[in-house]
Amino acid sequence: MMNKTDLKWSITDSKLLLHTPVFDVNEQHEIAATGLEGDYVAMEAPDWAMVVAEYQGSFVLVRQWRHSAECLSLEFPGGVVDGGEDAATAARRELMEETGFEAGKLTHLGTVSPNPALFKNQFHVYLAEELTQTGTQSLDSDELLTYELMPTDEVIHNYGKGEFAHALMGTALMLYLQHRQKN
Repeated sequence: MMNKTDLKWSITDSKLLLHTPVFDVNEQHEIAATGLEGDYVAMEAPDWAMVVAEYQGSFVLVRQWRHSAECLSLEFPGGVVDGGEDAATAARRELMEETGFEAGKLTHLGTVSPNPALFKNQFHVYLAEELTQTGTQSLDSDELLTYELMPTDEVIHNYGKGEFAHALMGTALMLYLQHRQKN
């Protein structure tokens, strides 16, 4: 059986294959501790933050069109962590921009790799509580979305069906359920 040291690879060279507004695709030449070597694709993208927001026994959700899946998606608010911004600040900002809700209390639930086989970025999940509804969204110029409240149990029951198909929302739900189980 191999030990952890034998499983590690080192990057010896990297070249940009494609630059897009959303991510970069790089080819990396890598060598394993065992001497095995090869070229692998890795995508560089900004970190993302998602907010599980609770308000009066319901989750605050956003409904929006997802271009790649070509369908509407019902999910927790969230988005890109801007350069120089920490994930908690991004979570607060995205919640306010997309829903008009301001979080009085924000708790970090966890950070994971959204797809470590391909992406180098991280996904940060926060719980927003003690919400104040300002009634004002501040959407980006290319953002079309609505927000709605849905009972917590209904969201958990429906995840994985219909518009509840966003895989990272499932990760956020798991981290939320772990948090609730501990507390």
